[in-house]
Amino acid sequence: MYKDISFEDYSQEFIKQLPKGVFLNVKGKETINTMTIGWGNIGVIWGKPVMTILVRYSRYTYKLLEESNEFTVSVPLNGQLKKELGFCGTKSGRDYDKFKECHLTAVKGKEVDAPIIDECDLHFECKVVHKQAMEPALLDENIHENYYSNHDYHVIYYGEIVASYIKQS
Repeated sequence: MYKDISFEDYSQEFIKQLPKGVFLNVKGKETINTMTIGWGNIGVIWGKPVMTILVRYSRYTYKLLEESNEFTVSVPLNGQLKKELGFCGTKSGRDYDKFKECHLTAVKGKEVDAPIIDECDLHFECKVVHKQAMEPALLDENIHENYYSNHDYHVIYYGEIVASYIKQS
């Protein structure tokens, strides 16, 4: 059972968990996928609650996001799912059904078609309102050297948060 919350009610918990990993979930035309992300942000842009996520062009998730223009983020708040976060951060959905491999339960979102992961505590559902290709020439030199020496850049997705809720025990 889930309780609807305001997006900012657990934003600090989201930000605290993000560097440890959260699940980004998408549904394309024919399949679902999840991947671990450790970068992102939550706040207000254009008068809307917005979550920003970064996905590299090379990722399978990029293809699915481009098909759907919506996503969910599922956050484990109690230290669980470390092994699953590791798997989903290192394996591609092109090669694995990560939900099956990790025994994760996909539940359709309330407002979007992308699933949430039932084993997680906190969920955000988002509809893409803007996407932006990174401009390599504008990157700080140290960031470019440390994260993009292979020129595998990110697309930044701005998702309006259309639902947020927490699992009740």
